[in-house]
Amino acid sequence: MPLPDATRHFIGGAWVAPLSDARAPITDPATEETVGEVALGNAADVERAVAAARSAFPGFAATPLEERRAMIARVLALLEERSAAIGEAIAAEMGAPAALACGAQAGSGPQHFRAILRVLDDFRFEEALGRTLLRKEPIGVCALITPWNWPMNQIATKVAPALAAGCTMVLKPSEVAPLDAALLAEILDEAGVPPGVFNLVQGDGPGVGAALCAHPDIDMVSFTGSTRAGIAISEAAAATVKRVALELGGKSAAILLEDADFARAVPAVVAGVMLNSGQSCNATARLLVPDDRHEEAAELARVAAERMAPGREGGIGPLANAAQFARVRDMIRGALAEGARLVTGGPERPAGLTRGYYVAPTVFADVTPDMTIAREEIFGPVVTIHRYRDEYDAVRIANDSPYGLSGAVWSGDHARAVAVAARLRTGMVHINGAGLDSMAPFGGYKMSGNGREWGRHGLEEFLEVKSVYGGCPA
Repeated sequence: MPLPDATRHFIGGAWVAPLSDARAPITDPATEETVGEVALGNAADVERAVAAARSAFPGFAATPLEERRAMIARVLALLEERSAAIGEAIAAEMGAPAALACGAQAGSGPQHFRAILRVLDDFRFEEALGRTLLRKEPIGVCALITPWNWPMNQIATKVAPALAAGCTMVLKPSEVAPLDAALLAEILDEAGVPPGVFNLVQGDGPGVGAALCAHPDIDMVSFTGSTRAGIAISEAAAATVKRVALELGGKSAAILLEDADFARAVPAVVAGVMLNSGQSCNATARLLVPDDRHEEAAELARVAAERMAPGREGGIGPLANAAQFARVRDMIRGALAEGARLVTGGPERPAGLTRGYYVAPTVFADVTPDMTIAREEIFGPVVTIHRYRDEYDAVRIANDSPYGLSGAVWSGDHARAVAVAARLRTGMVHINGAGLDSMAPFGGYKMSGNGREWGRHGLEEFLEVKSVYGGCPA
């Protein structure tokens, strides 16, 4: 099956040629081979897309809700029908093993479109507050800027609620992983999304992202990516006082209280970090354990990590690009230089793999909070193990971070775990291995961003609230 064509933009309901010839290679990180090219759009391409979205907005905003629901349902059906093609595209653009690419990665698109239909079942776009009528109206034209680590997931978490709200949009996917976005554009067109409602401009941050963020006809920017880029986007958007919703980095901690089931908890934490090769912003990559159980945890983590075989058919795929590969290996070397104890893994390629951006599942013990690897987001398959003295010390260490995206608490006493979770300064906490919930808000505190995605809260990000005084009868 041929891979999607990422050398074109989708603007105003049609596939169009870019206004410049600039392109970049698309590299399969599992083989380091070029599998295609992506157009590098520019400000003129952005201008065309924003104009199309602006023109389409009044009509789409006035579309009856039932029409939007039916359209979203058609998109959902097509996403499910073309799941294999989406998985193949994700495997090629970011090297994810087939089971992950065709499973959680491709499956995340239908997941969020299905969830937004559930939200619409009882969401009220109008309600009375005494004699005042409160209306929730679409915010307008939205710029959606998405990363490469969970490409379809991050696109769907923005496109689905934007459509449900009645917004029009311009999507700029990562130039590293643009193929699944091209497939989604085909699906939205086939599902009958009106021309101009969804527009796709391929390209990089300087060429496309910056122009979108500064454009006066963009009403909102929804961005997922690094904290550094999120700060730059906020600065670019400030001049036009547009809404900015940011889902950024994390340095999340998993606290194992002394009464936790370590034989279950440690392997679960390690597996959760290694999923997607550690390239998840919400990974609980800091494992906090009581001082007297540190060596037990280190041994359990070693065994769990060494069971995970890297490779295209294995459980651990490569890092998504050469720059990330170099950065993660440098951070591992830096941890060794700062005195962290290597339990397993390390900076070299796993045995038997001579090509591809593979890093062995790596575990460090005796990590202290001042080490670089304990403070900066690694975004690779690396777990760091930290000692704590007591529950108070564990919470202090977990909160001693500029980030606040996620976290976890493990304990044999459920009420105690929930009480500890309440003291963590993070947007999400997992109790005893509980999974994510697509109906619950996803997002963080502090430098992990602002705003929320997923479910009802994700829809509300794309809505303005209007007070119509006297709009309700006496």
